[in-house]
Amino acid sequence: MWTNENRARYDRSNLRYPSDLTDAEWVLIAPLIPPAKRGGGKRSVDLRAVVNGLMYVLSTGCQWRAIPKDLPARSTVHDYLDLWDYDGTLDRIHHTLYVACREQAGRDASPTAGVIDSQSVKGAEKRGPRFDPQGYDAGKKIKGKKRHVLVDTQGLLMHALVHPADIQDRDRDGGVLVMAMLFGLYPFLLKLYADGGYQGPVFQTGLRRVCRQISVEIVKRSDQAKGFAVLPKRWIVERTIGWLNRCRRLANDWECRTRKARAFLLLASIRLMTRKLCQKTI
Repeated sequence: MWTNENRARYDRSNLRYPSDLTDAEWVLIAPLIPPAKRGGGKRSVDLRAVVNGLMYVLSTGCQWRAIPKDLPARSTVHDYLDLWDYDGTLDRIHHTLYVACREQAGRDASPTAGVIDSQSVKGAEKRGPRFDPQGYDAGKKIKGKKRHVLVDTQGLLMHALVHPADIQDRDRDGGVLVMAMLFGLYPFLLKLYADGGYQGPVFQTGLRRVCRQISVEIVKRSDQAKGFAVLPKRWIVERTIGWLNRCRRLANDWECRTRKARAFLLLASIRLMTRKLCQKTI
């Protein structure tokens, strides 16, 4: 909880930008970045500055052309984001930090229970052709993309997928896509908590086909409860979405490609876990 007593644990006023990595955070990420390819000239780019540039765009939500001059050029930062997304570097960094956070909390590396939910995000006001089309979520009345996230009972992001908003949880296979793309990453996952949007037969049948060992528990809202009520397990994933949305780049869907939108979602989770691992104690 944010109080005056623990405010010092979150103080980043000694950094050039609050989004910059501290020395301790860079120590966690640096060994996970692959070295330059052999041949040609030596790499002259400061990779820590590149990561700081990515974190600046993620935290502030600024345009690429608005990156400050004391950070690497926008083309350099953008190209490294593309490279690390396509070669799997972001996924490797994310999974390594995830395991470290689990071990820090005294948990096993592979969780046994998870919580799934989705968030529809309004698309940016762009015109012209798109590489990956948007969709319209009739329930939320939002035209844009939908972020499907799977978290553990600590609220740490396990897996994420971005797709058009018209792929629904109940009638179509948005949730099944998330579970099918785990590819055995969490072999001991046995329990899945979800809201009423996942109780449809398509999701249930698809989940049995791709993850036969996982059982689903639907956490429904009580009709007797008046006003706001915290629902068991469901509040965990909703809190995680709130954590990730502190990054202003995720306020809207600004990306033309869903792959790039997922990359920023992973970066937001990496930002969260590095700060959790390096949090000061007072």
